[in-house]
Amino acid sequence: MTPDNVARPASMDAVLDYAWGAREFTATDVIENIEVTRSTAISAVDALVELGLLRELPNARDAGQYRMGRPARRFAFQSDAGVVVGVDAGHTHLAVTVADLAGEVMHRLRRELDPQNDSPTERRTEIGDAVDAALQGAGRGRDDLVAICVGVPAPVDKHGRSPQHPDGFWARMNPDLADAFGPWAPLVRIENDASLAAVAEGSIGAAVGCSDYVALLAGQRFGAGVVVDGSLLRGRHGGVGEMIAFDHVMGVETAEGLGHQISGWARSAVEDGSIAPSSALGSIPADELDARRVLELAAAGDTDARKLADRAGQMLARVVSVLGSMFDPQRVVVTGAVADGIAVAVDKARDALPTDLDLPVPELVVSSLGADVVVEGALHAAVDLARERALDLFLASRSQNEAATL
Repeated sequence: MTPDNVARPASMDAVLDYAWGAREFTATDVIENIEVTRSTAISAVDALVELGLLRELPNARDAGQYRMGRPARRFAFQSDAGVVVGVDAGHTHLAVTVADLAGEVMHRLRRELDPQNDSPTERRTEIGDAVDAALQGAGRGRDDLVAICVGVPAPVDKHGRSPQHPDGFWARMNPDLADAFGPWAPLVRIENDASLAAVAEGSIGAAVGCSDYVALLAGQRFGAGVVVDGSLLRGRHGGVGEMIAFDHVMGVETAEGLGHQISGWARSAVEDGSIAPSSALGSIPADELDARRVLELAAAGDTDARKLADRAGQMLARVVSVLGSMFDPQRVVVTGAVADGIAVAVDKARDALPTDLDLPVPELVVSSLGADVVVEGALHAAVDLARERALDLFLASRSQNEAATL
């Protein structure tokens, strides 16, 4: 739910947008950067100070920075005028980050979830409790919340809704979170987790400056955040990044991700005796035999682990070639927690990428954002949402306060 636009001079939007990215500035800086007259710049700045979105700083002389002549008035964005929250609401974990309006992190929280207890009611409660706890850790409350963005492992349409799934999984992952957080914040965005990974990669990760790319979550399941011509694709039901089609691709035959696959292959190989118990891989207890351990051993040169990593690389090459044919990206970024150790498999995938495709093969790279990629994307999305609509909110709030005093 977002407020209606409130009429005001366009200069106020331009000045606030400039101030949002500037540490401190003068009216002259505004004039030079957004090309308005001095009187327009001063009028807009004063209005934004009155609203509480800017603050006036001590002038150069008062601050001990002596200058000849009349000291210029200095201003700064009032970043603590509210807070934003980014949430990664995964199936097995919750990650919440609270930041000021400029995106400076104030508090982080992470909790593990029991995937067996994922009823809609329980999940709504757990997510809400985690956000409340994170706000408390930042010394703020719901009244300070300007925007919240939540990433979920489900397709999400433009209204924040997820379609029906045969076993109800999507409804459990996104139990009407748009409605749940509507009373908490004026600006709410619910988004697919892979799409938010793409936001993070394009903002601070391996796709900065790239207009056509795919952020590929490849841990438990494949999921893709797709950016074409600089725009994040969604589709009518939010299903652009759903990878169920890989069930039908030879050499992949599943939407289960590389992390899940590598763990399963390793356990099966140990159980059927194809890996000797005395080997480095075979000596790992079954309950500790996960993709991370396998990839660590592969990178260290273990022969058995390297075979599994190469197998994962072959599968990844198939996935990338299909994504290349479907979306024609410049770059495919392997992202998420699995990216921390996946380089050895990615090297194999690069060698295995087909060279006979009609379109050029995408560049295949590994993310450096790790397991925090979704919550980072959610935080950036929340900041962008606040930046786009904050002026509407503060003007509407002032109008309501003035009406209440009449």
